[in-house]
Amino acid sequence: MGNASETFLLVSRISKEYDFIMGTLYTIFGVLSILGNGILLFVAYRKKSSLKPAEYFVVNLAISDLSMTMSLFPAAIPSTFAHMWLFNETVCTIYAFCGVWFGLCSLTNLTVLASVCWLKVCCPNYGNKFSYCHACLLVAGVWCYAAVFAVGPLSGWGEYGAEPYGTACCINWHAPSKNSAAMSYIICLFFFCYIVPCTIIFLSYTFILLTVRGSRQAVQQHVSPQNKITNAHALIIKLSVAVCIGFLSAWSPYAIVSMWAAFGNPSDVPPMAFAMAAIFAKSSTLYNPIVYLVFKPNFRKSVCRDMAYCRRLCGCLCKHSSTQRGLCKQSQHKEECTSTRNSNGLPENHRTCRHCPCPERVAGIRDQFPEYSPQLTARILTGSLHSEVAVSQLSTELQSDFL
Repeated sequence: MGNASETFLLVSRISKEYDFIMGTLYTIFGVLSILGNGILLFVAYRKKSSLKPAEYFVVNLAISDLSMTMSLFPAAIPSTFAHMWLFNETVCTIYAFCGVWFGLCSLTNLTVLASVCWLKVCCPNYGNKFSYCHACLLVAGVWCYAAVFAVGPLSGWGEYGAEPYGTACCINWHAPSKNSAAMSYIICLFFFCYIVPCTIIFLSYTFILLTVRGSRQAVQQHVSPQNKITNAHALIIKLSVAVCIGFLSAWSPYAIVSMWAAFGNPSDVPPMAFAMAAIFAKSSTLYNPIVYLVFKPNFRKSVCRDMAYCRRLCGCLCKHSSTQRGLCKQSQHKEECTSTRNSNGLPENHRTCRHCPCPERVAGIRDQFPEYSPQLTARILTGSLHSEVAVSQLSTELQSDFL
């Protein structure tokens, strides 16, 4: 750990009390981000064979959030507690590069995710053709797009430097007032990495909500079931909207303060304003796993199913006592007895399925018939009629859609 260059702002420009609060918040954010994104990636790895193409962007978002946490927090936390930047110029540049690259990657990833959701919901004829190959190409494009703007300051287009509050590094917001190249970089960064993505996200979800609203009205009027938005679409909409709202709420304060410094007099911007904006920005790494815990039932179910493998990571989700595990399994089994489930884990309650015994009878039946196993059923809708058949009797394509 070397001393910082003399041209750098070494000492924090905010009080030690605020630095201590920032360091404490960074520590909490870092631990929760590692736990949450780590569990999300672990679950995604365990169910990698059943991931949908659109879920690749959620996994990619967790990767970028975890990368930001691992690259920024180890330097930010000790510097904040020390009330000064503890590292040299090279570390400052790497820190700023990682912050810009992973931050822009997350925002671009959310933009692409919103566009894919719009395509699948509003243009199903094209959205149904969206494949894993398309998803992988778009994920690679997300990283390349973010890399263009992250590499810019390293090649002379823009400049990296110390944050105005003194204990972190990012884009040098004083540079635009000194040279035109830095000003053009800030303008392009603000337009292509904030205005355009926010506009695309806003328009995509506006059209999606309008489509869902029209579809519900059509279903209520007994229009063809083909126009109905499935539960899977509704779930991915809730997930994506929640993640985007959280992310944009985190980064908007930093964007506003940065534009204030770039297009105005940087000396007029209070250092505490940048410090508060940085706290909001770094909290963005928490939203992705929290949203999945709240909105996606099969995510929680996967965590409980893999409890033996992630007991050290998710003790707050899956209790260790055998009594609570038994109650959890019993409630899950009872719920599955009275409902069929889509691929997204949402129940569609009908009546008790004829092939699934109630939990009170399972133990006795298994004692008498060791080879017995409950049979999963599905309802096939044809016009206004329906019939119930075993899932094993469906075609391979219908089985994959149902399960």
